[in-house]
Amino acid sequence: MINVHVLNGPNLNLLGRREPEVYGRLTLQDIERLVREKAEALGLSLTFRQSNHEGQLVDWIQEAGAQGAGVVINAGAYTHTSIALRDAISGSAAPTVEIHLSNVHAREDFRHRSLIAPVSVGVICGFGPMSYVLGLEAIHRVMVERAQQAKPSTH
Repeated sequence: MINVHVLNGPNLNLLGRREPEVYGRLTLQDIERLVREKAEALGLSLTFRQSNHEGQLVDWIQEAGAQGAGVVINAGAYTHTSIALRDAISGSAAPTVEIHLSNVHAREDFRHRSLIAPVSVGVICGFGPMSYVLGLEAIHRVMVERAQQAKPSTH
């Protein structure tokens, strides 16, 4: 079974209350329900977590890599500042999809640069809670393709 870790960074525990005009009115628990429904439909094992602490996110990325799991990450503000998250993604070899609720490229200049995008397999932003579902679908496809490539040829 394919295992995916959906990791959420700082302040995402405030979803539904924090700037709803930017991030929407759904809570992180609402988003988790959507993601769990999609994971079940895809036959994925899912770990869904949130932390305001960079080191905890690093530990979870390393854990995912050690398990051979894929990662979908909304790193929040750490997207633009964390070399530690970037190094954890590249060092753990966990295939990772970076996601954001808002379109970071239509926002403040400092949000236009991601330190983790270059070590991620892709980036999805601007689709609100659907960014999570799209991210899950994307990492599922990546994990399936990698598993197929790892199978020995029967020819």
